[in-house]
Amino acid sequence: MSTVKFVGAGPGDPELITVKGQKAVRNADVIIFAGSLVPEAVINDRKTEAAVHNSAFMDLGQIIDVIKTAHSKGQSVARVHTGDPSIYGSIREQIEELDKLNISYEVIPGVSSFVAAASVLKKEFTVPGISQTVIITRMEGRTPVPELEQIEKLASHKTSMAIFLSVHMIDELVVRLQKHYRADTPMSIVQRATWPDQKIINANLSTIAQIVKQEEINKTAMILIGDFLGDDYQNSLLYAKHFSHEYREGTTK
Repeated sequence: MSTVKFVGAGPGDPELITVKGQKAVRNADVIIFAGSLVPEAVINDRKTEAAVHNSAFMDLGQIIDVIKTAHSKGQSVARVHTGDPSIYGSIREQIEELDKLNISYEVIPGVSSFVAAASVLKKEFTVPGISQTVIITRMEGRTPVPELEQIEKLASHKTSMAIFLSVHMIDELVVRLQKHYRADTPMSIVQRATWPDQKIINANLSTIAQIVKQEEINKTAMILIGDFLGDDYQNSLLYAKHFSHEYREGTTK
């Protein structure tokens, strides 16, 4: 049985952690949570005696030391990450250390902020006739990105794009996106999606930067761009009356 569970806490709303993730938190003897991004309400449903550590103040070695100590005592650990741990979660380096120590683990997926942002906007990334591809990326900052993943190269596809960790560089981002997207391409920025203080900005590529600066948004925001945010689209064939598939025979009547 796994002694360590990497848990995707979801985008912020405590009710958006999965049932499996909530059970992992509830049953854990030790909880290590990303306190700079995960609201403590997400881990409120825990044992009163559970030890809680905020990884915002810890380095990798300290995190592993806590896990190693818990494992030696036969204690279960919930390592709670924001959103889904597979996206900018930095779990691989932790997993490699656990492999060296022969400590078993499990990864429990969560709701990422990019899909949470789409949900509060009531939009669909993959709109028929507009886009069937979603690019998830970020601007290079202190963490570099590969040359082939420079933002303007990805923008050349003109598809639906979700951009993490980049709102503080909005001016440069706009310049680079404009190399391929139209100036009137719809853009939305959702700060702290699903949190009580959530903020939404709907604009376009030519106007977004000014509004972001006026609203003083400089972190914890998801940037979305693409015509999927607009009003033009085609209906899905899935529910079209004439369309046949395995479960339903289409009709022209």
